[in-house]
Amino acid sequence: MRAPLQTIRALAKRIRREHPGLDTSTVFTLAAELWASPLHERRMLAVRVLEQYAATMVATDLGMIEPLVRDSFTWALVDGLAGDVAATIVLNGAHDPVVDTTLRRWGVDEDFWVRRSALLAHLKTLGRKGEFHGWDRFCDLADAMLEERQFFIRKAIGWVLREAGKRQPQTVAGFLKPRIFRVSGVTIREAVRYLEPDRDALMASYRAQSRRSGDSSAPPPSRRDASRRERLPNARRRDAARGWGGLAGAPSKPVTPDRTVRM
Repeated sequence: MRAPLQTIRALAKRIRREHPGLDTSTVFTLAAELWASPLHERRMLAVRVLEQYAATMVATDLGMIEPLVRDSFTWALVDGLAGDVAATIVLNGAHDPVVDTTLRRWGVDEDFWVRRSALLAHLKTLGRKGEFHGWDRFCDLADAMLEERQFFIRKAIGWVLREAGKRQPQTVAGFLKPRIFRVSGVTIREAVRYLEPDRDALMASYRAQSRRSGDSSAPPPSRRDASRRERLPNARRRDAARGWGGLAGAPSKPVTPDRTVRM
């Protein structure tokens, strides 16, 4: 049976509604049972269940999210784990040193999905729901990744900057201005969306430096990402090309695998 993503979301909400008092350990056990199958739809339900209970999780639970991120191999799962579940943990534990230590460790991991998660985990604390805690940490992580070729890293930097720009546009513009010669087109187009009155000037500066450098926005792929791709089985490379894996070289607009799901 095929069903839209909203059916999986509704099922996760139903589980939460009928079992509001589940402790975190039980929630992760349930998620692990769903995740044990490689079926994408079961794993998507696991992510949505975790999202429903994320508000009760603490900083150390980021360690439970990490192995799921490593085993995802697709933005369709990673973005929910990082941008929803981990981001809620980071929002509620903004001052917990475990949050800072974990995200900085993720930010230098060899797995680009883990690095992407380190960035997306800031979406809520730097967005409209947060108090802008963690900005310095995000700047450190993003600055170190600015020149990466991997599309999903570039997009994540721009995505978080875009959300932060809704709260503090001048702060985001201040981050971009001295780095305009290093930022990619994918990143800058997302980042400037809410940066009036600086948006036009930033884009003009980006276009000018791109012309001078002959499109420097596409540096060579990093060795660690290239070697990781070579190690992946052929089936995963095939799925990546179809939009499921999002590896280096995958289309910039991959097929969305979670719009319609099988139950």
